[in-house]
Amino acid sequence: MSPSNHGFSTRAIHAGQEPDPRTGAVVPAIYQTSTYKQDGVGGLREGYEYSRSANPTRTALEQCIAELEGGARGFAFASGLAAEDAILRGLLRPGDHMIIPTDAYGGTFRLVDKIVKPWGVDYSLAKVAHADAIRGEIRPGVTKLVWVETPTNPLLGIADIAAIAAIAHEAGALLVVDNTFASSYLQQPLSLGADIVIHSTTKYAGGHSDVVGGAVVVAEHVAVPEFEDAAERIGFHQNGLGAVSGPMDSWLVLRGLKTLALRMERHCDNAERIVQLLQSRQDVTNIYYPGLDSHPGHDVAARQMKRFGGMVSFQLAGGEQHAVDAIGRTELWILGESLGGVESLIEHPGRMTHASVAGTELEVPGDLIRLSVGIEDAEDLVADLEQALG
Repeated sequence: MSPSNHGFSTRAIHAGQEPDPRTGAVVPAIYQTSTYKQDGVGGLREGYEYSRSANPTRTALEQCIAELEGGARGFAFASGLAAEDAILRGLLRPGDHMIIPTDAYGGTFRLVDKIVKPWGVDYSLAKVAHADAIRGEIRPGVTKLVWVETPTNPLLGIADIAAIAAIAHEAGALLVVDNTFASSYLQQPLSLGADIVIHSTTKYAGGHSDVVGGAVVVAEHVAVPEFEDAAERIGFHQNGLGAVSGPMDSWLVLRGLKTLALRMERHCDNAERIVQLLQSRQDVTNIYYPGLDSHPGHDVAARQMKRFGGMVSFQLAGGEQHAVDAIGRTELWILGESLGGVESLIEHPGRMTHASVAGTELEVPGDLIRLSVGIEDAEDLVADLEQALG
């Protein structure tokens, strides 16, 4: 079966996941093995020799997520940061320059600033919501990569993928889009001109807070001739660095992808209910959610996203300690890092997920609260948040 022309959920359930030809099992097996019997020296069965290089369960995941993103090659990693590392070290060289968002995930900033920069790759910060700001940071002949998140973490900024792709390609740079917040279901960056898509599959792809992983999908044809072998270079680094997704982790993400469409619809429904509550409160000073008409990126998000996602951030009057105290009063909302699981999480970015960017241009407001809205009954989530806010 070739599911390329089928709908999203059909592809999520079937791509890379043919029933087992021997037993008829409809769920891919967990190939919990490190090595494979060879039929004579160099005689590999279906190309498998050692599970760092390839594993059938991981292959199924890589094929599935490539189909969901409309790309040519998929790669599964042990974490989202491992996936980022393979892109950066696989494609960049000392002396190159890249651009990252002023509102980037703290782990991404730490990787770029503390590991990639000392290796010799320089970077600039730009507001992804303003394509001209990215254009202004381009260094002709030196900028090789433009990296955007959309929506961003944690301020839900929106990047115009098509516009930024045109700017990057004109300068001879690739566009990488972190699609974690939107998910493959809500947004298709490759169809809008991006060259590479990255996910923390820990989040919405896995969806059940029981796995850590990352994924990279490369377009069939990248727009910059210098990087026409991007997939091969990332694949080489995946094997060479060895930070691959294990068979059990790959299987868990595959299981999560099967219900991604259903879950994302419920995440979006519940997030909209939470935003209605926040809009009704005078002690909420700012709401960051691209579904609001007042959001500066609303029109772009409406154009390139199916819906507006399950992430909501807001600022609370009374300052940082008031925000921390409110977070501590929740009962149903779980205080914890990460996002995208079936359960609702609440956190204080300034002291938790984005503590590593304190004192930098990426520092977030102290009174900011970030919500990962789960798929519980919306009435229960609203009631708990309301009592916590007081």
